[in-house]
Amino acid sequence: MEKEKIERINALAKKKKEEGLTDLEAAEQAELRRQYIREMRENVTAMLDRVYLEQEDGSYQKLQRKPGQGKGPVG
Repeated sequence: MEKEKIERINALAKKKKEEGLTDLEAAEQAELRRQYIREMRENVTAMLDRVYLEQEDGSYQKLQRKPGQGKGPVG
């Protein structure tokens, strides 16, 4: 996520604490947060996709998802 968007998220959070947000600002904040979380999940998933576990016999096996765990939201 671009630095400017992260700064905007922080500015909206500060304004919310100090004086409150308009409906338009609240909607913008919610969308920015959704985008931030989506990008963080994508980054963590990409990182975990590169993880290999060493087996007892010395071989390596790619980290597997648990059965029933898709790419959807954690929850």
